[in-house]
Amino acid sequence: MPHAGFRHRRQTSRGRFDVAPDTPLLWVLRENVGLTGTKYGCGISQCGACTVQINGEAVRSCSLPVSEAVGKQITTIEGLAQNGVLHKVQKAWIEHDVPQCGYCQSGMIMAVAALFKSKPKPTDADINENITNICRCGTFQQVREAIHAAASA
Repeated sequence: MPHAGFRHRRQTSRGRFDVAPDTPLLWVLRENVGLTGTKYGCGISQCGACTVQINGEAVRSCSLPVSEAVGKQITTIEGLAQNGVLHKVQKAWIEHDVPQCGYCQSGMIMAVAALFKSKPKPTDADINENITNICRCGTFQQVREAIHAAASA
């Protein structure tokens, strides 16, 4: 069976994993790299719990073959904070008590952080169009408030 060489950089360490090219990126991140902040929710790219950023764009990693991520910049929730300082979206999530169970939140935060790269001050329409992650606890109002707060920060 052909394999995809997957390299990662985790802080200062580097690794290489030989995995089947059709292995979902989510499982490589969780099982091979050990980054478990990205969650499995549905397996069909609908709920968004598995959202990571690839080259700055929000991507659902549960159905993305690792072969499509080779050579690209992958950012997970573990890499969003820089130099020990939380990203403004993470800060807003805390300030607005967004998480209930918290399971979907890493994917939601990654999607919002990616949205800010193209729309630093998103409107409600922008949020509706771009943030399609599902929160089974129903924290959508707190999510929206936190997005607007982070945009103003």
